[in-house]
Amino acid sequence: MDPTRTDTAFSRAPAGRARVGMMRKALSFALVGVVNTAVDASVFFVALAALKSAGPSVRAFEAASGLCGCGGADDLMLIAANLMGWVVGVTGSYVLNSTFTFAEESGRTLRLRDYGAFAASGVLGAVANTTTLVMVAQVMPVWFAKACAILVSFVVNFTMSHFVVFRPRRGRPDAEPGNASQ
Repeated sequence: MDPTRTDTAFSRAPAGRARVGMMRKALSFALVGVVNTAVDASVFFVALAALKSAGPSVRAFEAASGLCGCGGADDLMLIAANLMGWVVGVTGSYVLNSTFTFAEESGRTLRLRDYGAFAASGVLGAVANTTTLVMVAQVMPVWFAKACAILVSFVVNFTMSHFVVFRPRRGRPDAEPGNASQ
């Protein structure tokens, strides 16, 4: 079946329009996520290599793990490197999602308040990502653990972005579903 005809057929009914719109947002969010994943993973692996190769860093993480009793130095280095990747990636992700994925809801305007909400909602994704990373890294190679963590955080981050951060605002004329403001 021709995808254009399917899109047109689905978009005639309000429920179909909503479904197509949601699929487009999910696809756009995923594409932004691919870019963000490359940034996050690059920062993560560079930071992890730097942390593991610097003697003072290793000693500091060994001391910290002894004080907190919250895992070994390797676990804490995974967490630190993962959070570095997240901090770098969250800003780029906010800009791209505001500009493309949730352009209708954001009006393609970057706002400090929305950035704060996006970063705050991303904390849940970062916690899910980091927890998955550390748990899976106990039994699998780090690269595989990072891939699993990325999948888990995709689900959490899209859900938070769609239902919390970029939800349509009441009282704005462009906030009505299907009302595109360019």
